[in-house]
Amino acid sequence: MQETFHYLLMSDHLMIQKALISSVKDTGLTSGQPKVLDYLLRHDGAIQKEIAIFCHIEPASLTAILNGMENKGYIKRKTADSNRRSLHVYLTESGKKYADRLNLEFARIESQALEGFTPAEKQQLQDLLSRVYDNMVTTYKKEGTNK
Repeated sequence: MQETFHYLLMSDHLMIQKALISSVKDTGLTSGQPKVLDYLLRHDGAIQKEIAIFCHIEPASLTAILNGMENKGYIKRKTADSNRRSLHVYLTESGKKYADRLNLEFARIESQALEGFTPAEKQQLQDLLSRVYDNMVTTYKKEGTNK
């Protein structure tokens, strides 16, 4: 029986997420935190609104995720002198260490997931998934949402 497209996408995502969370369980990272760490590794000092948009997380959910990360010592939040309402989020040394480790785990899991694929197939899959994403972003913009 052939699975539906949405079922395959959800299943692939869940399997990759399980593999990641399992591989870093000693860190105490929970679902939602790895993508925030990954984003901050490349955008240290980002404001919470930017993080929420890029990571596709509702602001209230992001606050809970950041609270957990701050309690574990992975991040610190600071207000900018020019705008006290904007909280900037920075990785701590511990957070940077775990973000670096996550990148290694992402690469390992990606290698497992794409085992047996040729470089051309990998590129084609990436291109196709990017097109799916772009289509969904366009659809949401037309519907007046920004998620």
